[in-house]
Amino acid sequence: MKKKSSVSFGPGAASLLLIFVVLAMSVLGMLSLMNSRNDVRLSERSVSVMEAVYALNAKAEETRAKTDAVLYDLSQTAKDEESYLNAAREALGEQATVKDNRISWNETDGIRTIHCALEVLPLGSGQRTRWVRHALIIKTAEEGYSEGEDNFDGFDYELDTFDDESAVMEEEWTIDD
Repeated sequence: MKKKSSVSFGPGAASLLLIFVVLAMSVLGMLSLMNSRNDVRLSERSVSVMEAVYALNAKAEETRAKTDAVLYDLSQTAKDEESYLNAAREALGEQATVKDNRISWNETDGIRTIHCALEVLPLGSGQRTRWVRHALIIKTAEEGYSEGEDNFDGFDYELDTFDDESAVMEEEWTIDD
């Protein structure tokens, strides 16, 4: 007859298995905690970046409103299109660049810049301006910013951009009078 062989563990095997399971669970718990902390930091950073971007957008809209008010005042006294644009160049010269019928300026917070451009519409058209460019540009560490600032992965980002030259412009922002 054949002898049946059986595997038996010594009295310490259960303790070793329990220690291994506890260590594995501890490592998984620490990894989970580290992941949670990183998620919180990323969320806080995302909130601060979005607040900064929205603040820049608000500044750009305020500048547009001020520009529109100046253009409104000038339109009341302008005799023709050329005198209207010349008066706009003089009135907005320090705040913005006026070239032909375009007004452009930048809003910046040091890291992020919104480049804005408006087209001045003809006198009597009901609207004075329309957006032709509203682009968010984020500078990165490669451009001289130290690590720890908002320098995501070493690339320049241009977001929320639309140009009048673009064939895919789906949205046009205008001020209704």
